[in-house]
Amino acid sequence: MTAPVLLWGSPHDVPLAAVCTALSHLGTPMFLVDQARVLETALAFDADTGDGWLHVGDQRCDLGAVRSAYIRPDAWDRTDSVARAGPGSAPWLYASEVEDAVLTWLELTHSRVVNRPAAMASNGSKPYQIALIRQAGFDVPDTLVTNDREALRAFHARHCHIVYKSNSAVRSIVSRFYFCNDDRLARLATCPTQFQQYIPGPDYRAHVIGDEVFGHRIDCDADDYRYPGALAARMRPWTVDAALADRLRALAASLGLAMAGIDLRRSADGAWFCFEVNPSPGFTFFDDDEAPVLARATARLLSRP
Repeated sequence: MTAPVLLWGSPHDVPLAAVCTALSHLGTPMFLVDQARVLETALAFDADTGDGWLHVGDQRCDLGAVRSAYIRPDAWDRTDSVARAGPGSAPWLYASEVEDAVLTWLELTHSRVVNRPAAMASNGSKPYQIALIRQAGFDVPDTLVTNDREALRAFHARHCHIVYKSNSAVRSIVSRFYFCNDDRLARLATCPTQFQQYIPGPDYRAHVIGDEVFGHRIDCDADDYRYPGALAARMRPWTVDAALADRLRALAASLGLAMAGIDLRRSADGAWFCFEVNPSPGFTFFDDDEAPVLARATARLLSRP
């Protein structure tokens, strides 16, 4: 049998489902580890070689034969059967052990993993990742993480226009900050927040998928084009020039990522500012249903020997 691609997550996750469809069109065999079936899942493997087996119900996967893995897991404790059982229960503890075992195998296997959990971890701290992006040679907005109102006041006075966002892996809505009329400042002391210099202009999203680079430009008057409200977000393909594509590949490689969604803006003087590198991008937001180039590129990467 041809080596399969292992997929871990939910079959209802849109990007994972899109990759499954693209793999099917290529004729690449797959083995899905459905998180909803965690209590039916078991695995054992050799820590030196990564060889072993994985069962989901009555289906078995030879881990030593896995060609590659694409992972989009949700929090394991949200699984219905585990959540109903509650913390400390036997199902809860078993699900935790399965999660730890799968994560360990993903780190140890010699197969291609998109992306390894350790490489994805840099996105868990936005300030840390910003430092890595700067080290890779991209401009980054001036950034302040603080719970001090006076430090924020000085930062705002220096830049005049700033935005704020979560400094963790928790998704947040990027919003402009207006010091004069924000009634939430009293909460700042107990809620350290990331503030950044506002860079005007359209948003650009680049997807690095293996050696391929795909670009989209997004024009939107909202602070965060992902949550445009009544404002329209106008998105169109953007051809990434060769020099920038090389820099983006190098950035993804420096973070250990085989696939990445990279958020950019270009300043008035032509400098490319990088805001974030998403190690598990919801690329279907940008893909064309009729010609899903990003899903197909991901399937090609996973199908490579």
